[in-house]
Amino acid sequence: MKKRLRRYLRGFKTRTLQHFARFMPGATTFRIWCHRARGIRMGKNVWLGYDLILETEYPERISMGDNVEINMRTTMIAHFHGIPIQSKGPGEEHISIKLEDDVFIGPGVIILPNVVIGRGAAVAAGSVVTKNIPPMTLVQGNPAVPVAKCGIPLAGPGDYKEFLKKLKPYKP
Repeated sequence: MKKRLRRYLRGFKTRTLQHFARFMPGATTFRIWCHRARGIRMGKNVWLGYDLILETEYPERISMGDNVEINMRTTMIAHFHGIPIQSKGPGEEHISIKLEDDVFIGPGVIILPNVVIGRGAAVAAGSVVTKNIPPMTLVQGNPAVPVAKCGIPLAGPGDYKEFLKKLKPYKP
């Protein structure tokens, strides 16, 4: 009985903080605090847009590095019942979605379980990420596929015009 009550209270806390984070202001303050309190690992200089859904049941399965930018209405689903988590490395056996440093996620993106988005990668608006994204790669579409190599990261201190100038066609 106590175990069930603890699980219920944990779920209530997690979902309440998720709801507050979705609609309250504070892309670099309050939203960050709410998601960290839920159990999501986040580095420094993370920016979270409005109306995000970041894994409602197991938020501790999401990890973000430094200088990550996630734009409005993005959804991260870190588990499906019956699908095992693929290890991301030592100490990350329970991580299902890992965003490395300097990652940019456009508006309306859906990220599915067992994905690593490499350092400096960018995901175009409305894309569905179903598999790992190499570092410094721009992806788009459903499913998201590489379309360009990034010369500089879009997230963090980068400039959009400079980012566009340094894009190179993707060659597998």
